[in-house]
Amino acid sequence: MKLVRFLMKLNNETVTIELKNGTVAQGTVSGVDVAMNTYMKNVKVTVKGKNTVNYDTLSIRGNNIRYYLLPDSLNLDALLIDDTPQQKAPKVQVGMGRGRGRGRGRGRGRGAGRGRF
Repeated sequence: MKLVRFLMKLNNETVTIELKNGTVAQGTVSGVDVAMNTYMKNVKVTVKGKNTVNYDTLSIRGNNIRYYLLPDSLNLDALLIDDTPQQKAPKVQVGMGRGRGRGRGRGRGRGAGRGRF
C-alpha cells in the first residue's frame, strides 16, 4: 500500500505534523490528496522558536511535510488493509500485436519508396 493511500484514511484523526522548516502543526485531519497535501481543522501551529497560533483550518503542501506523529490509540492494522480493487490482467488476443510483419511502405524510414520493389 502506498503511504499516501494510508494517509487518506486518517480523516477525523488528531495528528501532529512536523514540517521541514521545524514548524509543528497539531490538529484534526479533514483530508489528504494524492500529492500528500494535508487539510486540517482546529489547528495549533508552533513556528520554530515562536508562540503558538490557532487556526480554524489549515492546508499544508505535501512536499513540506517531514513526518506525521500518529496517536497511540490509532488501530494501524485496520488502516493498513489494502482495500483498493485489484486490476485484472489484460486479455491477450492471439495473432495480434506480434510485430510489424514484412509489409512495405509505411511512410517511415529511408524515403518514400518511389515505386521500386
